[in-house]
Amino acid sequence: MLWFFALGPIWQGLLATLFTYLVTALGAGLVFFFKTMNRKVLDLMMGFAAGVMIAASFWSLLAPAIELSAELGGSAWLSSALGFLLGGGFIIGSDILLTKTTAGNGVAAKRSILLTVAVTLHNIPEGLAIGVAFGSAALGIEGATAQGAAMLAIGIGLQNFPEGVCVAMPLRRDGASRMKSFMAGQASGLVEPIAGVLGVLFALCMRSALPLALSFSAGAMIAVVCSELIPESFRDNKMLASIGVLLGFAIMMVMDVALG
Repeated sequence: MLWFFALGPIWQGLLATLFTYLVTALGAGLVFFFKTMNRKVLDLMMGFAAGVMIAASFWSLLAPAIELSAELGGSAWLSSALGFLLGGGFIIGSDILLTKTTAGNGVAAKRSILLTVAVTLHNIPEGLAIGVAFGSAALGIEGATAQGAAMLAIGIGLQNFPEGVCVAMPLRRDGASRMKSFMAGQASGLVEPIAGVLGVLFALCMRSALPLALSFSAGAMIAVVCSELIPESFRDNKMLASIGVLLGFAIMMVMDVALG
């Protein structure tokens, strides 16, 4: 991985988010072989991804936001709290809007539209978070490291696999062709490489607004964890999901604190 950390932040952000997109496509690609997937495996993966994202929200996003805000002479708690609430509000507001705009459709169509659009919208702040994390590391901001950003990308990639499955499989069960189901599933992840590059550029060009961007990404990720990953993974296999959360959090903590 030394070659990766030797690259510039834009290339790091692009490659990292291309990885998360490819994992989404890999999950969607299961429709060519199956109509369902082992629920326990999915729940363990989603729990692990939730743990990684919770830990990353603090060590890779909020902590650097607070440090940089203080360094810039601003209110460390105000910009971080505001950005965090705005990020969470973006995800919650998107979910509410989607529910209302699909109210007139049939049950199967509504579920498919909600899943596809919701996953796509959630992937935007996730891609931004990865890009901003790499940009922050390149700027040498206290608490921001390329290793932490890479681990964040791995965590988001892991949770993108079941997302690809969860978009493509229902479409396949509802009668869509394998190719159509796959294309819808992988398309939900296409926004991440775009958002990733934009996140790096934003971090490098607008340093004064970086604390808000970092905390916004943290709030959005926590909202995704609370609204999607935790409820879905804990519904059928609470113990496996709990193990996944603990492992994901611990590994992310070690990567950021011990190795960062």
